[in-house]
Amino acid sequence: MRRASDSIIQFIQAEGNEGFRARPYNDGGGVMTIGHGHVIRKHEKLPVPMTRAQADLLMRNDLAPVEIYLSAIDTNLPVPLTGNQFDGLCSLVFNIGLDQFEDSTLLKKLRRGDMAGAASQFNCWIYDNKKKIAGLVTRRAAERAIFESKDDG
Repeated sequence: MRRASDSIIQFIQAEGNEGFRARPYNDGGGVMTIGHGHVIRKHEKLPVPMTRAQADLLMRNDLAPVEIYLSAIDTNLPVPLTGNQFDGLCSLVFNIGLDQFEDSTLLKKLRRGDMAGAASQFNCWIYDNKKKIAGLVTRRAAERAIFESKDDG
């Protein structure tokens, strides 16, 4: 299984992206969240206030299904994902959720090997409740830039 790089984990955790919140908060779309964007499930028992170390561990646990899913998809693509493509997708999918990604045009384009078309789809994920969100515009531009950048090495 492929893993998200340390640099994309830092990107996801950065202020302006998921950031860190020790106490539960409304994510702006009516979803209660804590730590680095962890969605609080009904009846879930979490430490409050949460330490950064606890939030880091929780985020890694939340990211694992994304890594597993993208790793499985990668094995069936016409052209394997580069490390940066994988990382850009990890950040996007962590933020929008697997359910949203599974039915996306972005995934359909990936499966056809249309990497340029897939990259253009990052710009479609800048709305929350049909309202354009400036922070999402910035984040998606950065994720797309990561996705389209050449890998080091």
